[in-house]
Amino acid sequence: MTLSRRGLLGLAGTTGALGTLGAVGAAPGTAPEPPGAAADRVRTGFDQLAADGYALLAGRRVGLVTNPTGITADARHLVDVLHADARVKLVAVFGPEHGFRGTAQAGDSEAAGRDPATGLPVYDTYGKSGQKLADAFTAAGIDTVVFDIQDVGARFYTYIWTLYDCMRAAALADKAVVVLDRPNPVGGRRAAGPVLEPAYASGVGREAIALAHGMTVAELALLFNAEFLAAKPVRLSTVRMSGWRRESFFGTTGLPWVPPSPNVPTPDTALAYAGTCLFEGTNLSEGRGTTTPFEVVGAEGVDRRWAEAAQELGLPGVWFREAWFTPTFSKFTGKVCGGVRLIVHDRAAFDPVRAGIGLLVTAKRTWSGFAWRTDHWIDQLTGTDRVRKMIDAGAGVEEVAGDWAAGLERFAAVRGRYLLYP
Repeated sequence: MTLSRRGLLGLAGTTGALGTLGAVGAAPGTAPEPPGAAADRVRTGFDQLAADGYALLAGRRVGLVTNPTGITADARHLVDVLHADARVKLVAVFGPEHGFRGTAQAGDSEAAGRDPATGLPVYDTYGKSGQKLADAFTAAGIDTVVFDIQDVGARFYTYIWTLYDCMRAAALADKAVVVLDRPNPVGGRRAAGPVLEPAYASGVGREAIALAHGMTVAELALLFNAEFLAAKPVRLSTVRMSGWRRESFFGTTGLPWVPPSPNVPTPDTALAYAGTCLFEGTNLSEGRGTTTPFEVVGAEGVDRRWAEAAQELGLPGVWFREAWFTPTFSKFTGKVCGGVRLIVHDRAAFDPVRAGIGLLVTAKRTWSGFAWRTDHWIDQLTGTDRVRKMIDAGAGVEEVAGDWAAGLERFAAVRGRYLLYP
């Protein structure tokens, strides 16, 4: 594949029987480092797999779960690379929410079809789980599911649940799963926010993990297999990165950024997302339809008092300032909205979940039009009804955060068993 062809696509612990593949040296016959690539950049799971001559996939019929983020360090798409390599038998592609090509908006996906570049069949996984997804794997004629998608670090970002569903379905269909790791773009120093309560499980959170999990997809796969799929674990292999550390933000990785979904255009968007996506559960805009989604939030009729109240909270690592914007789609299409822009000035100190809670608290206090969505979607996003109820009762940021502290501490202890990187 050339960048001119597929590149446009992007612009629009405990292991199973297969174990964990760590950092490896280049094997004979593997491609050299792309020209101009930084010597100290992060090597993704795919880089490590390729350097080992794809030995882990030898003799296997592979189905690749990916989207526009599944690229090499020089921006070639993995589907093209694997399809062209005689050492790999790639027979099918599976797309998540937003689709393999990334053209669909939130809550939607692309229809099944064929990849015009390779002729491979492309299946839609979004909304499929359990036996239905297992049957799709069987129908595709694969014996190994390979997962390679860039996550953004928030429980309600659905790609990690696509991974979970694929693992569960693969176990039902007696298929193996290989997870190729990529950086958590907002770092992995800690988890933050409430842990999902089982009563609020949904497509944006199937199991009890923290809202901002602070893990990579390979680490999550290990946790899922041991903690949530233990009754019927999948044959799992995780392929680690090299050069990534838990304090690393995406800009330090040396890797190209491809928007993982239409409304996460930059790593800065990902940094705010775990907090400001909570506004999906309200009648305010989360900035969709602007050039800086999730970095601005607001509504028609909001004035500067909200930004002033948010700034007075003194939350670490972030400033809140008055903002005005006119969404081109989603909430308040074509309407001038007042609201708040987040400016993160210290990424290490910034806690996006507390920032999101602070904005919810101050929005309710300063704007008489504030309302939760009538379906209480906020409860699925936070994983509990307590955040909504406490804010309605007048609780402040620290009181709300204190309520989830014990659950977060328990999750942190579990999380620690599956971390792969220093």
